[in-house]
Amino acid sequence: MTSNKMGYRTLLQEHRGLLSIAFMAMFSSSLGQSFFVGLFQAPMAEHLGLSAGQFGTAYTVVTLIAGFAMLRFGPSIDWIPPRRFAMVVLGMLLLGVLMLTLSPFWGLGLLGLGLVRLCGQGMMSHLGNTLAGREFTTLRGRALGLAGTGLMLGETLLPPLVAALLVWLGWRELWWCFGLLLGSLWLPLLWRGRWPGAPGRKPESRQKGGLKPFRERRFWQLLPLLMIMPVTMTGLFIYQAQMTEALDSSLAVYALALTGMGLAKLPGALLGGRWVDRLGAARVARWYLVPFVAALLIAILIGGHAGVWALMVGGGLAVGAQESIATSLLVRLWGAEYLGTLRATLSACMVFSTGIAPAVLGIALDLGASFNQVLIGMLVLLATGWTLAQPLLNRLGPSDDTTPA
Repeated sequence: MTSNKMGYRTLLQEHRGLLSIAFMAMFSSSLGQSFFVGLFQAPMAEHLGLSAGQFGTAYTVVTLIAGFAMLRFGPSIDWIPPRRFAMVVLGMLLLGVLMLTLSPFWGLGLLGLGLVRLCGQGMMSHLGNTLAGREFTTLRGRALGLAGTGLMLGETLLPPLVAALLVWLGWRELWWCFGLLLGSLWLPLLWRGRWPGAPGRKPESRQKGGLKPFRERRFWQLLPLLMIMPVTMTGLFIYQAQMTEALDSSLAVYALALTGMGLAKLPGALLGGRWVDRLGAARVARWYLVPFVAALLIAILIGGHAGVWALMVGGGLAVGAQESIATSLLVRLWGAEYLGTLRATLSACMVFSTGIAPAVLGIALDLGASFNQVLIGMLVLLATGWTLAQPLLNRLGPSDDTTPA
């Protein structure tokens, strides 16, 4: 689509319309992300008549169901026109908001929460990443990096905004306001946006001879590497109290470091996208976890406030870079033709793993493991995933910047 000499500025000038759609999809996914839903956990549980523990269990269940739904509906973006896909996902997301906030029955409320999780965290981010990954060739890394800043904006802007607005508005009114905001922002994009056409492939042909990622050995070689950051960061988020106590820090320091993580994602995404375009996704995939390795070593060996800050900032840099790397590797290995199927499968695996990880870590802590041992386990997991992926990354070689269209 574009010359490899182009930078971010030229990319924005020449492809502002498509990038705006991908950016907006990533920003819209904020409504279904755990960081946003978690801001309303207490009033939601009270509204649904559930205890904190019951709400946590229900949240895990609807999240896992959403993961299965991603496997079923996510691949449809490979043949459905993206504009129609976006309209359906946005409509279901807003319907989920209404069901969650207005339903007098806990069952319908949880169904609404499931729709918010599926269409927000799942389908909206799926739309943004697939469009950026499929419609760009030599500048795919930069396009994915720019699209990813939409979610980073949501993570940075929405928590303090919610805290400020809760002084005047109830939690339901806030959800309605955000729903109206998203609808008003999407309207001009859906009405006059420059949308790409459908790839033009029918589901029937997919069912007969299409790609099945779970039957691909290369997918299983790559999967552990791409699971490391979602699994480990989920564990750190969930067990933040145990982490700060073990490292001799405090939750106040953790809260500040969490902001640092959000800020670190931006250079991680922009630099990661640039390096993917210049060096190739396989080469960058070999070392993008180095900041998190250093962070784990600092936390294990030094601890204290420095350990908490290192984990959050190092994690932010790695998480920010991963999306460009992951999508570019999928396209490099199987082509953009199957990107919707591949991304849906990868997203579902991330949902399952992040749903199970807190339970596994909780059992380990209950059995007497120290949090330092948990951090060492994370380092071992990282080394294992990295080692398993090396043969595949070596076979790709340094020329994977010439990705298929």
